[in-house]
Amino acid sequence: MREHGGNLDLAQQRFGGRAEDWIDLSTGINRLPYPVGEIDARYWSALPSRSEIDALRKAAQHAYRTSAPVVALGGAQAAIQLLPRLAPRGRARVLVPTYNEYAPVLSTAGWDVEEVSELDALAGADFAIVVNPNNPDGRCYSPKDLLALLPRVGRLVIDESFADVVPHLSLASQAERPGLLILRSFGKFYGLAGLRLGFALGNATDIASLAAMSGPWPVSGAAIAIGRRGLRDDDWATATSARLARDSVRLDAMVQSQGWTLVGGTPLFRLYDTPDAPAAQERLARGQIWSRVFAQKPTWLRLGLPGVESEWTRLSEVLSR
Repeated sequence: MREHGGNLDLAQQRFGGRAEDWIDLSTGINRLPYPVGEIDARYWSALPSRSEIDALRKAAQHAYRTSAPVVALGGAQAAIQLLPRLAPRGRARVLVPTYNEYAPVLSTAGWDVEEVSELDALAGADFAIVVNPNNPDGRCYSPKDLLALLPRVGRLVIDESFADVVPHLSLASQAERPGLLILRSFGKFYGLAGLRLGFALGNATDIASLAAMSGPWPVSGAAIAIGRRGLRDDDWATATSARLARDSVRLDAMVQSQGWTLVGGTPLFRLYDTPDAPAAQERLARGQIWSRVFAQKPTWLRLGLPGVESEWTRLSEVLSR
């Protein structure tokens, strides 16, 4: 597997402890997740019906403020795996540094992949990949600039996995435009990554192709039940966005004493420049707090936001040692 956060088994192998002893801040997943509540037994025992899957799609359209066609998938990663089959092999350009699955998935499928560092350098690609807000540094691109790029590429794929907390950046409402494809993740903002639920939004032809490739039951009955409920809970989303915005500022203030400099981030994760990121990771790990480091950037340390107050207290104590 490629390097990702969430690899808590590695933390346990190196530093011991049970999984429940750890505070996993190595991802950008909300640690105060949406309350699942009771799930009717039939969602575990029966195949999802077409009407249930359609209700999930409508809930996604509600949450993402769009009327564009939507397909539900097993996380945004499932959409990434299908991308190479959406068009004949050609030239793909990926705006980097970013989520490290796009380039290898396309390359393995026979695409000619080029990594570029400027938005304008994507022009001319058959597939242009932008993560907005970007992972791991939180860089943001305006909808205006992205739409200006659209006529200059074959398809513009925008990964909006972290856009729930910054909805003004989303192009979901424009997803029906020819050549535009939007990916969304349910697991990060709603804190239920284990549910494996995500969506692709786009024009009818592309969404129909992705739906055909994903098969008749692309998500589980439990994912449908929880997803429908969460995506229509506007009060929870509003309150959670406000809390995450406050807590991201709190985390920045907490680490100031370490001499770490904010590189960027979103209200779901923060990226800091440190004197020695592996050493900082180890110090946190000895307090059973797991963080994310990057082999190609030895000074970068990424932290998700603690959840309950006891997690904030432990982080403060570990940092003060």
